[in-house]
Amino acid sequence: MLFALLAGAIADNLDRRRVMICAQAFMLIVSTVLAVCAWYGILTPWLLIGFTFLIGCGTALNNPAWQASVGDMVPRDLLPGAVALNSMGFNIARSVGPAIGGAIVAAGGAAAAFATNALSYIALLAVLLRWRPDTARRTLPRERIDLAISAGIRFVAMSPNIRTVLQRSCFFGMSAAAVPALLPVVATDIITGGPLVFGTLLGSFGVGAVGGALSSGKLRKKYSTEWIVRTASVAVLIGTIMIGASAQLFLTMPALMLTGAGWVMALSTFNVSVQMAAPRWVVARALSLYQMVTFGGMAFGS
Repeated sequence: MLFALLAGAIADNLDRRRVMICAQAFMLIVSTVLAVCAWYGILTPWLLIGFTFLIGCGTALNNPAWQASVGDMVPRDLLPGAVALNSMGFNIARSVGPAIGGAIVAAGGAAAAFATNALSYIALLAVLLRWRPDTARRTLPRERIDLAISAGIRFVAMSPNIRTVLQRSCFFGMSAAAVPALLPVVATDIITGGPLVFGTLLGSFGVGAVGGALSSGKLRKKYSTEWIVRTASVAVLIGTIMIGASAQLFLTMPALMLTGAGWVMALSTFNVSVQMAAPRWVVARALSLYQMVTFGGMAFGS
């Protein structure tokens, strides 16, 4: 969140593919050192926090270039579906990843889990190194980073449509963040379960997110963006009430599916709205501001 706008300016000024390669290589190095420290038993809580912060910096550098590259790979009319699929992949990883990580920790310890995480960056680097996008030749000189950042802020400030999206995404993230933030409490205190129950609940949220991403394309053909956002917000509202009121796993699971579907439908719609409203020369900076206010709202709500 802190470095998102800087990363957006870098992504708009430099080759986005190279920016992503540098970010992934940096996270690979940090994750490898983290795995080595865990293997030799020298990993302290503060050291773990430091490594996590560095990986977060790499993620901040990667995300604006990654999101903006979606619009470079598909025609404009296919952008909403591509953004929805990107969101679906992220939520599948977020739902399945903790379960896989827990199994690796149980089988081989924390060092094995950190090493597996480090190896995952190699696959991403291999894809990025083989990818050769058709990019238009730059005709204008590169901007200074400070000027690029201020230009991005001015553009968003002068765009009423993007300002509205940022405000709504911030408040949505602030409210909806209660569900993933309190999910461990739901699993232990309300349903009185353990790690298996928590994994089941997290998976239910992910299943709903996949369903929301797959259905968003059909909904966009029939309904307006405003209708989709309002419906998604109502879905999250109803699902959250059901989660808080239910003490039974078989009732909480569909509630989380409903919440996950609304979560992805709303956030992917906000993302598409920003990309459609911003020209390509400033889209990474607009997306970085969107991510900054959205994740900031989620952090505050959590």
